[in-house]
Amino acid sequence: MRHQARKRFGQNFLTDPGVIGRIIDAISPVPGQRIVEIGPGLAALTRQLADSGAQLHLVEIDRDLAARLRDEFAARDNVTVHEGDALSMDFGTITAGKRFRLVGNLPYNISTPLLFHVLAWSNSIVDMHFMLQKEVVNRMAAAPGGKTWGRLSIMCQYHCSVAPLFDVPPEAFDPAPRVQSAIVRLRPHAAPPVDIADMKAFERLLSRAFSQRRKTLRNSLRGIVAADDMEAAGIDPGARPETLDLAAFAQLARLA
Repeated sequence: MRHQARKRFGQNFLTDPGVIGRIIDAISPVPGQRIVEIGPGLAALTRQLADSGAQLHLVEIDRDLAARLRDEFAARDNVTVHEGDALSMDFGTITAGKRFRLVGNLPYNISTPLLFHVLAWSNSIVDMHFMLQKEVVNRMAAAPGGKTWGRLSIMCQYHCSVAPLFDVPPEAFDPAPRVQSAIVRLRPHAAPPVDIADMKAFERLLSRAFSQRRKTLRNSLRGIVAADDMEAAGIDPGARPETLDLAAFAQLARLA
């Protein structure tokens, strides 16, 4: 039976066999690997991931699709369906605390908060392969100095190396989204590129700095870091946040 895509879940189902094949090639699953797939939907990727012999954990929020997945893979002992919201999913519980790979065609309407959620598990993740809106991938891989550099860029690059792989056109989906999509690979760093003593404080500082991008650091961080302290650390309080790199923000966090 045909499943009607549900807008509230941001459902756009990948249907292009060529794109599906390229994604599977990029992931290169092997038998026994523990893989968590977010939003398997109509199982476009799932079938080939299951055929690889990997141990699959499927996280699906749509109860109708979860039921279909349970039916389709009932005879496969390497596939487990978890019905629930990936935004609140405890990945450690479903993977028994073991390291895992993460893949998914992430719902574009919640992609940013979902990325922040999965980054919190980066110490347990081998790698991640996501389909996202191309604009989001550009922000994840951005360099300092441009409009795309921001909180998402910094947090992704603190936790992982970010490698955009290839673009995916709207016609590869049903229904077709109104945006270009892209596949990105994230590989968690073996060791953090900078020292962050208090991650919550660092995240708050980034949120404050980029909440009004056109403000200078002196104004956006008023009450958090004094302008004199910035100058003493070699950071211009008159600079705008998009001009600072990850190391500079780590330094600001130590002054907060």
